[in-house]
Amino acid sequence: MLNRLIVGSSAVIGLCLATMLAATAAEITHAMGVTDVPDDPQRVVILTNEGTEALVHLGVIPIGAAQSWDGDPWYEHLAEPLADTVSLGTETGINLEQVAALEPDLIIGTRVRQEKIYGQLSAIAPTVFSETLGETWLDNYQFYGEVLGLGELAAANVGTLKARAATLGSSLGEAIDEEVSLVRFSPGRTRIYYRGTFPGVILDLVGFPRPTAQDRADSFEEVQKERIAEMAGDRIFYFSNDLNPEDAVANLEDWTSDPLWNNLEAVKAGRAYRVSEMIWNAGGGILCAHMMLDDIARIYGVPAP
Repeated sequence: MLNRLIVGSSAVIGLCLATMLAATAAEITHAMGVTDVPDDPQRVVILTNEGTEALVHLGVIPIGAAQSWDGDPWYEHLAEPLADTVSLGTETGINLEQVAALEPDLIIGTRVRQEKIYGQLSAIAPTVFSETLGETWLDNYQFYGEVLGLGELAAANVGTLKARAATLGSSLGEAIDEEVSLVRFSPGRTRIYYRGTFPGVILDLVGFPRPTAQDRADSFEEVQKERIAEMAGDRIFYFSNDLNPEDAVANLEDWTSDPLWNNLEAVKAGRAYRVSEMIWNAGGGILCAHMMLDDIARIYGVPAP
């Protein structure tokens, strides 16, 4: 009889534990499959720059994160909230031993950067991945919110950003019809940025048209100097490495001193602007998106919404 009671009690306890676990976890469908994620994760690791911005914006401070591109280890606007966050290496060079040592209860990454280490990450803690980065950054923000049980807040924040962009577009008057060009100068290569990029999405939200040569849904294309004509626009915004300018300045000066560049109408009219690489490209998240809107308002001489 006693043995039966013990066995019966164990079964009840096991059932109760299973019920409790089911009640405190959610099934999340993501780029690598389906994962049970704790409803209220307390020790979150994030492995993308845009994801770090998303978590901070949502009020969730990660215990570990991929370092900011060219940061030491964080961009200035993230340094204070991430003062106690452990840097885990770059998005493409995550230190798995450091991740494991943090004993996270949730890991968030992206397939495009970390697919090869997904199995190792999953062995450490429940792990969910977005599919890719860049153009999808705003959808990813909503995804991070859902994963963290903050889907409604994320949706509201996305709405706020879109409303700010629309308000800015309305305040520009006829200038909203200007075709805006995006160019990146970096060591050894130069790229024209199309609509399927972080800044391209924001320009779309504001309502700017793009030059015909740049009105493409894909991300960017590396070009040589004979294609400088494709950089033409009513206004040109270009960016290059901010934090390590010595790495980029030679290439930047080489291109911006070229006669083909200096013959572009926007350049001759003083409407080619060097903007922050971190804000307009590398940060890649919602905090930088708001700063980019502020930049546009300042350049066009209208109040920031």
